[in-house]
Amino acid sequence: MTGPIINIAYTVDADRTVPLPSYETAGAAGADIRANFPKDQRDAGLSLFPGARVLVPTGLRLAIPAGYEVQIRPRSGLALKHGVTLANAPGTIDSDYRGALGVILLNSGDAAVQISHGDRIAQMVVAPVVMARFVVVETLDDTARGTGGFGSTGGHG
Repeated sequence: MTGPIINIAYTVDADRTVPLPSYETAGAAGADIRANFPKDQRDAGLSLFPGARVLVPTGLRLAIPAGYEVQIRPRSGLALKHGVTLANAPGTIDSDYRGALGVILLNSGDAAVQISHGDRIAQMVVAPVVMARFVVVETLDDTARGTGGFGSTGGHG
């Protein structure tokens, strides 16, 4: 399988021994990304308390080809076991962004969670982008749903 090439550069304070993003299985859609703390924070990591959110550094910068984005998504194991998710899931990294890649973790659980240097904290999915044109019109075409709001597509509950 071939796809776009994502060029990766390390940030100045990155630990280059932390593994790069990787697909952990042959059928994985997302590549795991890891916490990569500055030198003075590597031993302690951080405690993510219930209700708190924090920007966790990855030590990476990306060059994403035009026509693609990288989506940052939660890891299901962290979400299920600890309530750790992403505050802006999915996060979008645009093709013209060249700054440091950080992951906004949110603890929606009821206990503090330790995030250690090198921990897998999220996954990144590379996806094509379709850019639309936006046109103002006087009326819109009718559909079966019409103007029904949230929950108006049927079913119970």
